[in-house]
Amino acid sequence: MKRTLLIAALLAFLITPFTQANASTYAKTQYPIVLVHGLFGFDDVLWVDYFYKIPYKLANKGATVYTATVSPANSSEVRGEQLLGYIDQVLAHSGADKVNLIGHSHGGPTIRYAASVAPEKVASVTSVAGVNHGSKVADIVRAGLQDGSTLEGVAGTVFNAFANVLELVSGSGISALPTDSIAALNSLSTQGSQSFNARYPEGLPSSYCANDGKVLEDNGVFYFSWSGGSTYTNVLDVADPLLAVTGLAFGEKNDGLVSSCSSQLGYVIRDDYRMNHLDEVNQTLGIHHLFETDPVQVFITQANRLKSIGL
Repeated sequence: MKRTLLIAALLAFLITPFTQANASTYAKTQYPIVLVHGLFGFDDVLWVDYFYKIPYKLANKGATVYTATVSPANSSEVRGEQLLGYIDQVLAHSGADKVNLIGHSHGGPTIRYAASVAPEKVASVTSVAGVNHGSKVADIVRAGLQDGSTLEGVAGTVFNAFANVLELVSGSGISALPTDSIAALNSLSTQGSQSFNARYPEGLPSSYCANDGKVLEDNGVFYFSWSGGSTYTNVLDVADPLLAVTGLAFGEKNDGLVSSCSSQLGYVIRDDYRMNHLDEVNQTLGIHHLFETDPVQVFITQANRLKSIGL
């Protein structure tokens, strides 16, 4: 009965127009929100954080927000285990029983792992352009690096060094968390994603692009997702040309690094925002499509959605 009432309440909310009444508590969820970055994520570089202005704006609307510390590059399982340790710290600090996880890009599989392994600690999973069925960009890179080859070793060293430089520049120093860019690449490939999905299937649609994932899984966790479906969104954004090029790897709607169909998980809020992979986290410096919803507002609205169903 409780499960039926929860689903009914969610469906009622989804068809109800949003308002900004009681703005100071608009995003005040019952459980803390934990943001989880994707590949090569960082704390902040020159005062610009990965989730640009999003934690501040959420907190300003009443949310309790944490930004997880996980390896900038490693496998989904390794990052997921690190996230579980971070969740324990959040629960101890906040006194809460559970958390609401929101992960971008590789943060998607990372939070799915945590929810699958320890559902008693997770109220909801929200995947933002999550690499849930792999990325064709990762497939191309993986195909160009023969397993065990010298080139693969050199590439791994270079990208690991890049991740460490990001940590240093962001002021966090090189963390004790291990960095393994090749393991990350394997996780983000189609083959790696399929293997991961076989072990942690919660929230997934019945098939690629079916868009029929369960919003409330048997493990008691609510699943949501959204993503962009555009690559070049603003001529002033210096990152857009690169994403326009990488987007050519896909023969379908994508955000430059992840296809819209690959991003689908649980209840799909939208998979066609006029946003690219960086716009989704309000990068670069908040520059996005002039006639699309502010990416920050999408996060705030999701927090309100979670609040409205008691999460």
